[in-house]
Amino acid sequence: MAGKKNSSLDRVLGRLDTLDAVNLANLVQRLARERGVFEEIFNTLHEGVLLVRDDGAIEYANAAAHRLLGVGEDELAGQTLWRLVPGLRTSFGAALDDDPAEAAPIATREFELTYPEPRTVRLYMVPFRAATGGAGRRFAVILSDVTKEKQSTEERIESERTSSVLLLAAGVAHELGNPLNSLTIHLQLMERKLKKLRAGKDTDSLAESVRVCRDEVTRLDGIIGNFLEAIRPRPPDLAETDLNDVLAEVLRFQHREFADRGVVVEAETAGIPVVLADRNQIKQVFFNLTKNAMEAMRPGGALRIKSQADDESVFLLFADTGSGIKPEDVVKLFQPYHTTKPGGHGLGLMIVQRIMREHGGQISLESKEGLGTIVTLQFPRKDRRVRMLK
Repeated sequence: MAGKKNSSLDRVLGRLDTLDAVNLANLVQRLARERGVFEEIFNTLHEGVLLVRDDGAIEYANAAAHRLLGVGEDELAGQTLWRLVPGLRTSFGAALDDDPAEAAPIATREFELTYPEPRTVRLYMVPFRAATGGAGRRFAVILSDVTKEKQSTEERIESERTSSVLLLAAGVAHELGNPLNSLTIHLQLMERKLKKLRAGKDTDSLAESVRVCRDEVTRLDGIIGNFLEAIRPRPPDLAETDLNDVLAEVLRFQHREFADRGVVVEAETAGIPVVLADRNQIKQVFFNLTKNAMEAMRPGGALRIKSQADDESVFLLFADTGSGIKPEDVVKLFQPYHTTKPGGHGLGLMIVQRIMREHGGQISLESKEGLGTIVTLQFPRKDRRVRMLK
């Protein structure tokens, strides 16, 4: 029926120049009625619905969108979405700046709103072109209030899963800790004996091998510590932190694995402003993201890391050339225990998101299946955070 109705309407519109005043008035009334029906349908939805142009200008907003964004009825049309949600334009930059002739990626992120009341909103953005071939690309944006969902999820994880995981982790840490300590002690004894031997090519080579073994034992010990840190969250110990320095440390740590996989890393992050952060927790964030990117790519892939900054925030973008993410999986990525990797535990991105939130920041993600994924981290600038505390 809908197809027949549209076909009939198209025929009428095709003869628009031949319509007399009465038929033209009837057509306008019919179009107004149909528009009214669609608006009533959209206004019954609990999710906010926006129609946004490339430049962020809002062409349409339903009642739920007005309510979620704290803007009065009929006051959203013509406003710019990037101004209402600071940092959104930067985090979705790649999606918006793609060649309009190409299909833009589906993108999602969560952000915090403080007005008219504190809440967490999940945004899902899908590009489309009107069937009439209108100028420019537009985006359908779906806004969902996930405040209660986040609260209940965190409570559920805490009550149902964390205690058992902690017991398991404690047992694993204990079982691994004993042999690691034993290895450390014996490697120290070997180093002492080597120092007493006459220096030479063989002893130097052996000393280097012992040093590598000690570094690997330390690395394993660190992995255990990071795992326990991830499942047993603590408030961040904020201090002035050079993100570029932390990133360089993580990339040095992973250099061998990237090389073994045939993946190239390109980082353009010079001049990142200092932020207030917990160095160890941010290291965990970087490690999780680079590890995900590495595992998503085949030999010959590339991970490109870039930095941006404005008056309010510092941004780090991690772009990989991996397999991308299916549209139906994009909206589930930050949910606990959801994973697209065989053997994955589905906690990595949830942990990253929690750490970023506790730092007053955000994480957003956009992906195009078959081409790759871009993850954007948004940190508050140090001076901005100081002003907020005052």
